[in-house]
Amino acid sequence: MSKILYAQTHEWVEIEGNTAKIGLSDHAQHELGDLVFINLPSVGDEIKAGDAFCDVESVKAVSDVMAPVTGKVIEVNEELESAPESINSDPMGAWICKVEVKNVPDNLMDEAKYAEFIK
Repeated sequence: MSKILYAQTHEWVEIEGNTAKIGLSDHAQHELGDLVFINLPSVGDEIKAGDAFCDVESVKAVSDVMAPVTGKVIEVNEELESAPESINSDPMGAWICKVEVKNVPDNLMDEAKYAEFIK
């Protein structure tokens, strides 16, 4: 069974076993505005919780996407290269990458805590 957790930097992570899908929260995409470009990580990249692992460009600005967990990128959602706006229309469905998880920080929040955090 998977569980979805949120980082204070507004990424979500769905962890199932030792694999995690990472994406931007609905709150993040709303704050960023219409996304026009995403600079995806590469398969094989090592990412570290709290560090930037890719960036998105919206009509407002370019923003780093921070890793909610530490691990190795095993798959990227290449559909986002031609349709980054799918993060705006379906932020929970439009995952950025899948990671083989090495470490999950203690400071990730469940949905209820995240809802309080963004109030």
